[in-house]
Amino acid sequence: MNSLKVKICGITNLEDARAAVDAGADMLGFNFYPESPRYLTVEQAIAILDEIPTFVDTVGVFVNPTTEQLKEITSYGFLSWIQLHGDETPEFCDMLNWLRVRSIKAIRVRSAADIEQIDAYRTDAILLDTHNSRLYGGTGEAFDWSLIGDISTRRIFLAGGITPENVADAAKLGVYGIDVCSGIESAPGKKDHARMKQLFDNLRHV
Repeated sequence: MNSLKVKICGITNLEDARAAVDAGADMLGFNFYPESPRYLTVEQAIAILDEIPTFVDTVGVFVNPTTEQLKEITSYGFLSWIQLHGDETPEFCDMLNWLRVRSIKAIRVRSAADIEQIDAYRTDAILLDTHNSRLYGGTGEAFDWSLIGDISTRRIFLAGGITPENVADAAKLGVYGIDVCSGIESAPGKKDHARMKQLFDNLRHV
């Protein structure tokens, strides 16, 4: 497989976490947004992580958190990254430099104007996802990937509607990583292990 990073997001149980690691995932995403169908508690996430290899990066997904919430959860020491998937401003993200984790800012894309927001954020990475007025991620829908343009100067993750069927096209865009969630699920928060395996098999042929 190439150097593309693969993040399997919305992990809610040990069985899916193990399957993702066995398939070749580089990163696992845990959703700490209470309104998400993939929400889990810090205690549940730690219980899962206690049973899987430590070489996999762990990502905590947050939507409009307070600095106090981020400080509390990151203090447990199990997160490699925080992913800010709400309406966080560049100023808010700049205030998080003291956290001992890397940061990803999600930008929900409708048009080229949304892509232009990338330069305003000085996070360690940017995640481009499909805009939905009701949902913060997990839509299962892809935006127009032709809008992305030149991404050579930033660490960019691509999310939104990535499936085993289109993952090869996503990989060819030259992004740093892909974020896969609903495209390999049988239900929200439950991964389809056969589709997960197919996703990685298709990537190996790129």
